[in-house]
Amino acid sequence: MDITLLIKAAIMGIVEGLTEFLPISSTGHLILAGALLGFDDEKAKVFDIAIQTGAILAVIIVYWQKIRSTLVALPTERQAQQFALNVLIAFIPAVVLGLLFGKAIKAHLFTPVVVATTFIVGGFIILWAEKLQTHGRGSVRVDDVDQMTAMDALKVGLVQCLAMIPGTSRSGATIIGGMLLGLSRKAATDFSFFLAMPTLIGAGAYSLYKERAVLSMADIPMFSVGLLFSFISAWICVRWLLRYISSHSFVPFAYYRIVFGVVVLITAWTGWVKWAA
Repeated sequence: MDITLLIKAAIMGIVEGLTEFLPISSTGHLILAGALLGFDDEKAKVFDIAIQTGAILAVIIVYWQKIRSTLVALPTERQAQQFALNVLIAFIPAVVLGLLFGKAIKAHLFTPVVVATTFIVGGFIILWAEKLQTHGRGSVRVDDVDQMTAMDALKVGLVQCLAMIPGTSRSGATIIGGMLLGLSRKAATDFSFFLAMPTLIGAGAYSLYKERAVLSMADIPMFSVGLLFSFISAWICVRWLLRYISSHSFVPFAYYRIVFGVVVLITAWTGWVKWAA
C-alpha cells in the first residue's frame, strides 16, 4: 500500500469537500492542488470527479428532512411534484452540454492559467451581484425554493453550465446566477445544493464508467480515502455555510478568488511555482 498516495488522496478529498459548495471552484482547486502534488494523471482526473460523491452524501444528510418529506409527498402533493420537476429541469442542460462539449473542455481548458483567470473574473461577478442585491437594484422574487417556477429552474440550470469552464465554480454559478435571476441568497444556495445531487452523482458515475479501463481493484483504497475525507470536510463546510449566509454576503469569497487567481498567475509567469498543464 502506497502511504504517500493515500496522503495525497486525503488532501485532495479535503480540498474537494471544503470547496465543492463554496463559490470558489472545487475543480479549480483540485487542478491546482493536483499540479502541486504531482497528482494529475488520467487516473487522478477520474478520482477528482468520483470523490464528489462523498461531498454529495454530506449534503444529502444535511438536507435529509427536506428530501424525505418531498419523496413522501411526491405522489399526492403538487408542491413536491413541482420541486422535483424543477430539479430535473435544471439538471438537463448540464447533461446535454456535458456530453457534447465535456471532452473538448477537458482537453483544452483544464490548465492552471485558465483556472486562475476564471477565478478572477468570477470574483468580480460575485462583487457585482452582491452590490446589486445590497443596494436593492436586484429585486428578490423568490424567497424559498418551493416558490420557484419551471422557468426559474431552467435559467439556473443554464447558468450552471458555465461551470464546465474550470475555475468558474458550479456552486458559484448557480448561487450567484440565481441571485441575479431574482432568488434570495438562501433560496439560491438551497437550490444549488439540491441541484448538486443529480449533477455530481451523475458526473461521478459517468466518469467511472467511461474511464473504467484505467482503474483496477488496487485503486479502491485511494478512492475510499478520498471519499471519506471529502464527506467529512463537506459535512463541516455545508453546515457552516448555511449558518454563514443567514447574516453574511459572498463578498469575502470574491476577494479570495481575485487574490488567489492573481497569485497563481504571478507564480506561473515568474516560474516561482511549476504549475503542471
